[in-house]
Amino acid sequence: MKSHYYFSVEDIMERKYFEHAKVIAGRKGLGRQVKWVHIVEVTAIKNLLNGNELILSTGLVLQEEGSFLFLIHQLIECDAAAICIELGTNISTIPPAVLKCADEFNFPIIVFEREVPFVSITQDIHAVIINQQYEMIKKLDSFAQNLNQLLLSVNHSRDILQMLHKELDVPVLFQLKEQDVEVLPLMCSPDEEILLQKFRRHKETHEQHFASTKVILFDQEYAELTIYRFDHPFSEYELLILDRTSTALAQYLMRELYFNEQKRLEESKWIMSWLKGDHSYDRLAAFMDEQKSAIHGAVVCICKTPRLEEKESLDFTFFNLLTRSIFEQFGFQVVPERLGNELILILLDTRRTGDWKSRVTNAYEKILKSGFFRDSTHAVFATGKYQLEMMDIHKSYETAKETLKFRSKVDGEGNYYFFDDLHLFRLISIVNENVNLWEMIEEYLSPLLHYDREHDGNLMKTLKVFLSCQGSKQETSKRLFIVRQTLYHRLKKMEDLLGEDFMTSDKRVTIEFLLAAHDYLQPHSFMKKTKIT
Repeated sequence: MKSHYYFSVEDIMERKYFEHAKVIAGRKGLGRQVKWVHIVEVTAIKNLLNGNELILSTGLVLQEEGSFLFLIHQLIECDAAAICIELGTNISTIPPAVLKCADEFNFPIIVFEREVPFVSITQDIHAVIINQQYEMIKKLDSFAQNLNQLLLSVNHSRDILQMLHKELDVPVLFQLKEQDVEVLPLMCSPDEEILLQKFRRHKETHEQHFASTKVILFDQEYAELTIYRFDHPFSEYELLILDRTSTALAQYLMRELYFNEQKRLEESKWIMSWLKGDHSYDRLAAFMDEQKSAIHGAVVCICKTPRLEEKESLDFTFFNLLTRSIFEQFGFQVVPERLGNELILILLDTRRTGDWKSRVTNAYEKILKSGFFRDSTHAVFATGKYQLEMMDIHKSYETAKETLKFRSKVDGEGNYYFFDDLHLFRLISIVNENVNLWEMIEEYLSPLLHYDREHDGNLMKTLKVFLSCQGSKQETSKRLFIVRQTLYHRLKKMEDLLGEDFMTSDKRVTIEFLLAAHDYLQPHSFMKKTKIT
């Protein structure tokens, strides 16, 4: 199967002026493409070539083996197609060293044993190349018109891929960001797996058997379109067809995004009523019936990131697509909604398993590693309580908002938080609504607070680490990067200020609770000052 408009050295050997020509070296390179013809009678030619030229020579300057090798090396380096030499007039034989070099680099050396008109050869080959260019432009224009016509009625990207395959008769691979590779035409499983293995290797080695182009949306790489052939390199025509198809795919996907965004805006009011608990049971039942898979539960996630705070609608649309494709890989259908500078994701669980939390965590990790987050340090995902009943999704939304609030209170450094993990802070929040925690903090911790403030000390930090290490002096000193003697001095000071019984069961629990309450109620004065490395 030959490439479209690919004129090779092998094709030239079939032209009438090459009836008596012979290939005496570099036979494996007969598939090299020929884009032009040069007549050369000098050895310093490196700066005169662009690649893929067929070189004609009478051998006038090739009588010395050194000069001959010098020219061959330049032609190989410049990716010339081949060299044709007329024997008899200036040179009668080709040196063995030159033949060996040509075979080593698969560079064809062709000889004419009879006198041939170089001008006629040049005219003949150039006529073929120019005619091919003319035909290629006409066919490209026709393909583009057919592609534009198809875009008016296409319902799936597969139709565009099918058109590309039909035009070039080569395997087509299409991969949306973070999704599996789609292959056309349909193949039996073993053949498809072999092709996919080659494609995965190509990602690392960039083999010439594959040609790829990116499908760009909103200045982001959204998909990759690839074609494959095993016999010849790709022709210019095939690469241009690939590029035009990529543009058509971008237009189709953009149209689909716009349509989906309009649909989302129409559904926005209903989704917000669902999140607030004001939904209609009949409308919710109809929505659930529309889903492709059975839903076994749901959870709400709130995402905050500086890029969304900038209110970039294009980024918002792209982020919707990115999150949807990733969450689907982990068994969740996504219903997105935007409220101010927050993106709300209702994650519908399609798997009857109890590992929803680990799957959501894996999805977060993959999203944070994607190209959307150039700087993920300020991206936050707050996840609410998992609900088995869709009528209770508003409860998950409320707990997601609480999780986001708790996160801001404790000034955490992570990127994602779960309501189920906020055991102590949920208790502090409830207690704080009914009790003046500041009075208790003052009663129990004021000696340490005053000491640290007056002496620029670290007793609060030391106490917190000491308790988190379950009273292990060795582990505490290691985490604080201090010598054991310094720790003993601080612990003695704590006993003086808090009492010798501060590590007894009841008092220790109270102190730990109040330390957490202090973090919760006044994060910026304590957490930043006593930040633990």
